[in-house]
Amino acid sequence: MHEPPADRSATGEHTKRRSRSVGWRFVLSAVIVAVLITGLVRAFLVDVYFIPSASMEPLLTEGDRVLVDKLQDTPGQVRRGDVVVFDGRGSFDPITDPRGLPERLLAGAGQWLGVSGSDTVYVKRVIGTGGDHVRCCSTGGDLTVNGTVLDEPYLHPGDEASDGDFDVVVPEGRVWLLGDHRSASQDSRSLFGAPGGGLISEDRIIGRAFQLVWPPDRFAPIERSGD
Repeated sequence: MHEPPADRSATGEHTKRRSRSVGWRFVLSAVIVAVLITGLVRAFLVDVYFIPSASMEPLLTEGDRVLVDKLQDTPGQVRRGDVVVFDGRGSFDPITDPRGLPERLLAGAGQWLGVSGSDTVYVKRVIGTGGDHVRCCSTGGDLTVNGTVLDEPYLHPGDEASDGDFDVVVPEGRVWLLGDHRSASQDSRSLFGAPGGGLISEDRIIGRAFQLVWPPDRFAPIERSGD
């Protein structure tokens, strides 16, 4: 007695469906793994930051994206001249956020994707670290650190070292930060009389900006300036 012939068309269709199902599961798994790896890299090693203002021109312009070395956020590793990204809550900005959860989630997604800036994260240049005496301006109109005139080739053309005088000794564990475009920057100078007096704790530093990656025609390393 012979078995009836198998329906080859049905068998072939079933095999195709299984193949497509396996293919989609593989793609989904690969995407999940890629997102997890990207998240870990950005959380602990290198992140991307969107430049939201002109305060660091001409080095960085509004809309640029930079890579941030998060291994450079250890206290004591920050150097004068470093361009750093830092959390300004409690110093540059109040700790409270009046926005609702949906708005915060949407803003966070835009920041993670590198298509928008943050209201609480800033990028500035380190001018003084713990123990430094930072003063402006000298009789020649220069900024001095520990009595020595600071060479500032990165200043925006036409800008002065500062449009206001200041004289500060930086406590240990804190930094004094200024924007390169001094006439367009809200920085440590703007916070005299505020909590912390414009001095940012080193543990608020997210990392050092080391590479300009967008737009492509401006792709370049961000060199360390200073000692």
